[in-house]
Amino acid sequence: MEITDAVRLVLARKGYHVSAVPADCPVLDALKRMADEDIGALAVMEGDRLLGVFTERDYARKIVLLGRSSAETTVAEAMTHPATKVNPAASVDECMRLMVSNRSRHIFVMDEGKVLGLVSIGDLVNWTISAQAHTIAHLHGYIAGSYPA
Repeated sequence: MEITDAVRLVLARKGYHVSAVPADCPVLDALKRMADEDIGALAVMEGDRLLGVFTERDYARKIVLLGRSSAETTVAEAMTHPATKVNPAASVDECMRLMVSNRSRHIFVMDEGKVLGLVSIGDLVNWTISAQAHTIAHLHGYIAGSYPA
């Protein structure tokens, strides 16, 4: 486990389920769905095609701060597009750099135009912490003489 590991491994550990809504979904319904599933983002899809991502940040900045109605505004009007995307071979480190540069907390893993999954900054941080713990344990064992050279 390393931060150079491919994001496909993070996705395999986390799971491939992606919660999605259509573009014409009212923001209020999307928020209820996010609350029910305890998630911070939804894919905005048209069939199998990724249109964008709707996040808690989108709601705060594009609905609440602008005084718009959650019941009357669609996610298409508030979503972030294009969504940040990577291929499954991208490293965890690459994903983290992309998230920082794009100021996003979610990244879609795509293969040949198809959404394979979604990882959050929390997923990547957890992976990194696990990788560091694994490395420390390995080095400790090596120093203590319980690992072969």
